[in-house]
Amino acid sequence: MQHMTPKQTYEFLQANPEAILVDVRSEMEHMFVGHPKGAILIPWVDGPEWEINPHFVAHVKKAASLNRPVVLICRSGRRSVDAGLALEKAGLQDVYNVLNGFEGDLDEQHHRNSHNGWRFEDLPWTQT
Repeated sequence: MQHMTPKQTYEFLQANPEAILVDVRSEMEHMFVGHPKGAILIPWVDGPEWEINPHFVAHVKKAASLNRPVVLICRSGRRSVDAGLALEKAGLQDVYNVLNGFEGDLDEQHHRNSHNGWRFEDLPWTQT
C-alpha cells in the first residue's frame, strides 16, 4: 500500500481518472461531515454494531472491476490503512491510503480540520 497526502491524492486522481476514491467511514460520517467529491461510500466499519463490514472487500472489488487503482480515505488516515491491508490480503495490488484523511489529526484542543486533512487543504468536497 502506498501513502499519499491529500494534495498528492487529488493530483493522482486527476492524472488517473480510472482510479476510484473509496470513503471507508461510516454512513453517518459521510452524510453529516461531508466527503470528497466523487468518493464512493463503502464503510469499513459501520453501525449499529460498529463491526467490520463483512462485504467490504467484495464491494470494493466490484467497484474496482478491472483492477483500477483504489484510493482509500477515512477521517484521519487510520481506518483506511486497516481497510487497505484487508484489500491487499484479498489480492488487490494497486491500493493507496490518504494520509491524515478527510478531517485530519486532532489539535491541542482536540479539534480536527485545523492543520491537515482533505478539508483543511481546501480540496473539493461536499455534504450532498
